[in-house]
Amino acid sequence: MKRSIFLASLGLTGCGYHLGNKLTETGWIHKTLGIVQPLNHALIGTQGMARVYPDSAVNRNFRVNGFDPPNTAQYNTWVGDDYRGYRLIVDGMVERPQAYSLAELRAFPQLNQATRHDCVEGWSVIGKFGGPRLRDVLASVVPKSGARYAVFHCMDTTDDGSHYYESLGLHEAAHPQTVLALELNDAPLDAAHGAPVRLRVPTQLGYKSAKWVRRIELVASFGNIGGGKGGYWEDNGYEWYAGI
Repeated sequence: MKRSIFLASLGLTGCGYHLGNKLTETGWIHKTLGIVQPLNHALIGTQGMARVYPDSAVNRNFRVNGFDPPNTAQYNTWVGDDYRGYRLIVDGMVERPQAYSLAELRAFPQLNQATRHDCVEGWSVIGKFGGPRLRDVLASVVPKSGARYAVFHCMDTTDDGSHYYESLGLHEAAHPQTVLALELNDAPLDAAHGAPVRLRVPTQLGYKSAKWVRRIELVASFGNIGGGKGGYWEDNGYEWYAGI
């Protein structure tokens, strides 16, 4: 019953880099995003669709940005073994916690679309990301009634030594174009671009599309996670909803 309620609700429905944390220096961007945030949230967060491009528009050399790939013994072992030992943990306020292998994630219906990645730094690039819709994966674990947010715990280490994290409201997570990307440009995702699993949110700025995702935790509040603002860059002054 709870799963059917969640599925019914679906029908209603990182751009970080190292050079002096330059993102935190662009105050005019914060001001502009703050003004349009409520309108974008209402119009795009649950209903608006990102433009889908033809394959001919895809940049086959999709720009690498953000923090460096994880450099731990565990991650390097996974890379060397084609991520066979990796499991995506999906837990928190759910009825059926899961730990999905890549093969199990590929067993979900897949969405493969070319969309534009827009970075808050002012550049954009078109890439074709493929993987299961986030809403399908979350529906499979049956969120509890009090769950409001999906928090994405990542494996990369930020400049301050913490692990990158991001979050989406469950209605945003239900957007039909939001995927857990396993592929980029019709090839398996590589380490530089966030393998084995990255979030791809084409309706929001790039810092929301967290890479190297290890765990998705459903919570009632993210106030006690990280700096309490819902994501690494949000803890550093950026808006939580980054609709474009």
